[in-house]
Amino acid sequence: MRNRQRTLAGYLFVSPQLIGLLVFSLLPVVYALVLSFMNWDGFGARTFVGFENFANQFNNPDFWIAMKNTVYYMIFVIPSSIFLSLFLAVGLNKVRGKELYRVFYFMPVVTSSVSIGVIWMWILNGDFGVLNLLLSHIGINGPDWLTDTHWVIPSIAMLSIWWGLGNNMVIFLAGLQGISRSYYEAAEIDGASRFKQFLNITLPLLSPTTFFIAIMSVIGSFQVFDQAFVMTNGGPAKASYTLVYHIYQQGFIDFKMGQSAASAMILFVIILIFTLIQFKMSKRWVHYGE
Repeated sequence: MRNRQRTLAGYLFVSPQLIGLLVFSLLPVVYALVLSFMNWDGFGARTFVGFENFANQFNNPDFWIAMKNTVYYMIFVIPSSIFLSLFLAVGLNKVRGKELYRVFYFMPVVTSSVSIGVIWMWILNGDFGVLNLLLSHIGINGPDWLTDTHWVIPSIAMLSIWWGLGNNMVIFLAGLQGISRSYYEAAEIDGASRFKQFLNITLPLLSPTTFFIAIMSVIGSFQVFDQAFVMTNGGPAKASYTLVYHIYQQGFIDFKMGQSAASAMILFVIILIFTLIQFKMSKRWVHYGE
């Protein structure tokens, strides 16, 4: 009887989260899947069209522009964010007052994306922006960051790296603090340098943390939208037109809900494939300390 009561209490405690997951995540995914096989403008009757929406997406030049821009963005963001956050975490792991540093670095993470976008529009302004002003003091003539097709994706990537740095750093710090000191003491007795300790102890034992951050970074990079929407509106000349922006454009500007849902399903499958590949690769390099 007592076990049943505990089980019931457990279900009651997790039920709000389960209901939220069902209502706001699982049901919308199922609805989007159904809608991807329909022709619907958001108001009238729905017409079943089979795989026509998917075929239209693969034949749509805008879809491939969005795909190229998203992959280009990922190349900038993922390696840089992982390296910089790990570098900061290692640097802050042993210093005094690291809790205060964590607060400072984490503050952008909890700041509104719109507010951050507006601030960075001012920083990256080609005429009177702070970044170009600083560059001019060292003799560099900065570009028009957000209106130059060659620089707009790197500019958005730079913002995203700064924005997510605190979150990844805190996760790495938690991983570092979970590594037993005994490993380093044994390495010091054997005469291993700090650099060798980092390569042979820290990195291998941080691999589960790195794996988690890599997966979340891939998912987040594929879903980039706020920055492009607020700062560039997908421009200039669709140079910052990303996959999620394409989904938004199809659904809420062109009112092609079926094609928008088909794009979302394609994005879902791409993220799933990348995640499964990373899980497969992790079996070879993830090591867990006892």
